[in-house]
Amino acid sequence: MKIKTPNNPGFTLVEIMIVVALIAMLAAIAIPNFVKARAPAQANACINNLRQMETALQEYAMDSKLPSNASYVLDDLKPYLRLSSGGQIPPCPGGGTYIAGTAITNSPTCSFATATPPHSR
Repeated sequence: MKIKTPNNPGFTLVEIMIVVALIAMLAAIAIPNFVKARAPAQANACINNLRQMETALQEYAMDSKLPSNASYVLDDLKPYLRLSSGGQIPPCPGGGTYIAGTAITNSPTCSFATATPPHSR
């Protein structure tokens, strides 16, 4: 007597449920790490923007032959920066705002300079 086995290729419901459970478990482990890595990445991008603005400020001061105690506004730096598509100074990735220093010797700062992680050089 022969035992007939059906030749239905495919996965059973239990196998599919196990795979879905494993994917859900891996996602539960990975997603919090991605969220934690976001804040330091935004701070690093902001610090890089501040570094570029400081370089642009020094170029502006040299080209304009300004004394070290001269004041400036951020719009003065636009010709020396790579601007966003709208022709604006790139914004802080964390949502902060950039503030011009009181003189050429004072570099621009971010409003999140005291945040965690800090947006300052």
